[in-house]
Amino acid sequence: MSWEVIGMGAVCSLGDTVAGIHGALCAGRSGLAPLSAFDASRYRAGSAYEVPDRASPGVDEPLRATRWLIRVVREALDDAGLPDPDPWLPVLVGTTHREMRTAELWWRREAPLAPADLHFTAALRSALGLHNVHTVASACAASLYALGMAADLIAFGETDTVVVAGTDAITESSFGGFDRIQYPPPDAIHAFDRSRRGMIMGEGAVAVVLRRAGAHTGRVHGRVRGVGMNCDASHPTAPDPAGIARAIEDAHGRASVVPADIDLVLVHGSGTPQSDLAEAVALREVFAGADPGPHVSAIKAGMGHISGGAGLLNLVVALEAIRTGTLPAVSALIDPIEEAADLRVVSGPPATGRFGTAQVHAVGMGGINAVAIVEGAARPEVAACPEGAAQDDAAVRDEGAVR
Repeated sequence: MSWEVIGMGAVCSLGDTVAGIHGALCAGRSGLAPLSAFDASRYRAGSAYEVPDRASPGVDEPLRATRWLIRVVREALDDAGLPDPDPWLPVLVGTTHREMRTAELWWRREAPLAPADLHFTAALRSALGLHNVHTVASACAASLYALGMAADLIAFGETDTVVVAGTDAITESSFGGFDRIQYPPPDAIHAFDRSRRGMIMGEGAVAVVLRRAGAHTGRVHGRVRGVGMNCDASHPTAPDPAGIARAIEDAHGRASVVPADIDLVLVHGSGTPQSDLAEAVALREVFAGADPGPHVSAIKAGMGHISGGAGLLNLVVALEAIRTGTLPAVSALIDPIEEAADLRVVSGPPATGRFGTAQVHAVGMGGINAVAIVEGAARPEVAACPEGAAQDDAAVRDEGAVR
């Protein structure tokens, strides 16, 4: 069974459309900027990947995560040809922080806060007339968990269409916590590089409309073939390679694919020492018999770690990579870790080719793992990468891949 992605919307520090975000990643741009949400002088780190939408620089605003959520859900519904959706259309929202930043501002007497603000139902009902809203809070895997739940709802005949979304704004409590445990603070996210020192928080929102395959007569962005999820509970913070490998194998089984069928992988790639190591080991295990194996990339160096929305943002970028035939490279990969030596990690210019099937990861604290297998709506015409930065498939194999 498969499910069609018929609408998409996204916003982050790099842009406010899926195509724009993908193009910025291909061009090697970064949304990292001096911190403006709160007083940076109180912390070691002074930068983050913020959405530049505040009315006054340096003055934080409440309900930004909700504002972005409404925006991307509306855009995804419009993209799907559903501007006036059924009020009881299910909406599953993956998030790590919900409106914790608004609660922080309320505690400091800088903004009002109503109990309904802590859940997204009232806002989506008021703005879009949607009543059937559920929040999924499973750490950084939340939005891919929501995707798996949406696929189950459709498979079990509960509905034929679900909106899946993720949203998170940077909170001072989380920023401060990471600032204390990551020393010295990272200057950027260096996924798979020996110099990696940790992750940097980002913010934004993403939404897709998922529909039963064959139930839609309009444009289809791609198809979800299967979603694997688990919680191995191996360690509070350090991911377990075996748990990630099991989630990958579960996703392959649900999607009826084998490792050789996967053309590209977008990893969680948070730039933390343990998470990158665990993902690399898991990929080596699963793809040991695949020759030459999939291209592997990570995109958080461009827009930061968007917490609960990170996995779904990986997914829409993967679909855009399939559509355009252009996969963004891992930014600033200079000295790759040994565990990635056998992987085709894309460094330098983006990889180009006729990609058909992608694997996307989300890895959360506490051993919460989610992996989705997606395929394009059609085989792409290979597009030129922005600013002429592309490399063809053979060049990536011979020069751009980490060996």
